[in-house]
Amino acid sequence: MMNRSLTAAALLLSLSGAAFAQDTQSFDRVERGRYLSVLSDCAGCHTAPGGASFAGGLALDTPFGRLVAPNITPDRETGIGNMTDDEFVAALHEGRGHNGRRLYPAMPYPAYTKMTEDDVRAMRSYFRTLEPVHNEVVSNQLPFPFNIRLVMLGWNWINFLPGRYQPNPQKSAEWNRGAYIVQGPAHCGTCHTPKTLLGGDKNATPLAGATLQGWFAPDITTDGHRGVGSWSKDDLAQYLKTGANSFTLASGPMSEAISHSTSQMTDADIAAIATYLKDSGTGGNAAKPASLADNSNAMRVGAAIYKDNCAACHRDSGIGDAGLFPKLAGSALVQQVDPMTLAHVVLSGTRAVSTDGAPTGPAMPAFDWRLNDAQVAAVLTYIRNSWGNAAAAVPASAVADQRTSLAKTP
Repeated sequence: MMNRSLTAAALLLSLSGAAFAQDTQSFDRVERGRYLSVLSDCAGCHTAPGGASFAGGLALDTPFGRLVAPNITPDRETGIGNMTDDEFVAALHEGRGHNGRRLYPAMPYPAYTKMTEDDVRAMRSYFRTLEPVHNEVVSNQLPFPFNIRLVMLGWNWINFLPGRYQPNPQKSAEWNRGAYIVQGPAHCGTCHTPKTLLGGDKNATPLAGATLQGWFAPDITTDGHRGVGSWSKDDLAQYLKTGANSFTLASGPMSEAISHSTSQMTDADIAAIATYLKDSGTGGNAAKPASLADNSNAMRVGAAIYKDNCAACHRDSGIGDAGLFPKLAGSALVQQVDPMTLAHVVLSGTRAVSTDGAPTGPAMPAFDWRLNDAQVAAVLTYIRNSWGNAAAAVPASAVADQRTSLAKTP
């Protein structure tokens, strides 16, 4: 009798141990899915200002009209509670949602398709644990004919190449990890790769910069003039972790990416991203354009405006003040092909991201009330062609277009 009791007790202990191990494995998988959602910056798009996490409602203005990020909590009526695991995988890998509904590439499945299926299913495990939030969102607010989802069949045929990331055996494990993150979950090319007229990536010039909701996502190739070629790996890592380094401060859409995503990544993954970006095989050292003559009318006018409005913070030498006022001399952002971001910042002002590593979050005031289009164009032209900088002059018409666009932004 005693032996039977001992055997039963041992069996119970064995079963409970197995259950404990299973629960631990399940917890680890959910935690892995949570971290993958950080790498993928899911919260950045699917959380509206003041709204519940992942409940959707954030408006995304595209060249084709407005889309609104959907609710991805497990609410069965307004979220993804009725989506099967296979449908979740299809959404990220193929751009097909619940019941096969075609998705728009504002949901970056052209990048997520590179993620492993196991990573995608781990994310699904995490999203299943979220608190359901009832929040009905009308995602598709595009005008005709773009609001017809079947048009995505043609778009995908032209622009979408499904398939998982294939490691490069000639590169290190760290490089491949960085490439996987940049090309897959972090979907850096969704913002930083130039787009065709149809909104597809120009794959011949990856990460060379692109327009995005009134901003210009800068060149992040190895180009030494407009890209991150002059940044060290430590510079890149510091920027991704804190939003600030000796070159610049993050603001605009990048501040949201840093707040929701990169600042929460592990140091190892940030180092991997930096390793890849410094050896991405794109960019190079393109010829630096000739700067404008100091005696040109735009440069003379711009110099006077800069002295009166900018020099107090950014210094006469354009060196700024590290951590407070970005460096303009030698700045890749200043010398981008498209001056849209500079015009945006001067007209409407901005605030840098605040993180644990750089908590100040300094702000720049708006000058739209003080400077007209010609004056903004002149000072930007001066900044883009002083202290060793070299870039095309900024026309007043470009500033006028940006001012009009900003006035329409809710």
